[in-house]
Amino acid sequence: MIGSKKACLIDTMMGYKDINKAVSELTDKPVMVVNTHGHPDHIFGNVYFDEAYINPKDIPLTEEFVNDPEFIKICEIRGLSMPPFKEIKGGDVIDLGGKTLEVYDVPGHTEGGICLLLKEDRILFVGDAVNHHLWLQVPGALPLKECAEALDRILFLEDKADLILHGHAQDYDDISLIRCVRDGIYEIVDGKTENDPPYEWFGGIGRTHAYKVAEGKHYQQDDHVICYQP
Repeated sequence: MIGSKKACLIDTMMGYKDINKAVSELTDKPVMVVNTHGHPDHIFGNVYFDEAYINPKDIPLTEEFVNDPEFIKICEIRGLSMPPFKEIKGGDVIDLGGKTLEVYDVPGHTEGGICLLLKEDRILFVGDAVNHHLWLQVPGALPLKECAEALDRILFLEDKADLILHGHAQDYDDISLIRCVRDGIYEIVDGKTENDPPYEWFGGIGRTHAYKVAEGKHYQQDDHVICYQP
């Protein structure tokens, strides 16, 4: 997002390419980097910037990845380093100049997850907290009931936003996706899992639960599942 005073970059990917260079081709305004949560595919590109903002509850999670010997080795070879994190959390407001980002806590996928509402354009940036292949089986994810309750607390954003952009999107989703994901998690909590198949991922074997989406709304893909550890 580019305002009249500054720009904001939400998440920086894995750091394979110099994203700062790409951003500089779009704007010459100062750039504020905000991480929606602490997983490496959202923070490693921070190495191209001087600082980044994250919810402090995810700092311990980031340290697991930033202190990984392989990551340190790659940074040393490329002459890069992870910049310091600054604090951002629910209730904060970012004024870009004519564009306003409101910050909301949405713990679940990670303890310190946040989403950001671009108020003027009615777009909600959710990181990985709401998507079509939601990983809740990963270490650091909260218990399923707490994940659903966190989504309950941001359902009021249905009245403030029309569209969702999540961390792995190639298109937009209707804002109703929040409610659809919330309902799917509650189905798991309520034990409606008899048809849930096993799901193999790099951390082991969990299960997936297919959830329903609303009819007549735009969603950027056709399959919708929640991955969880039974």
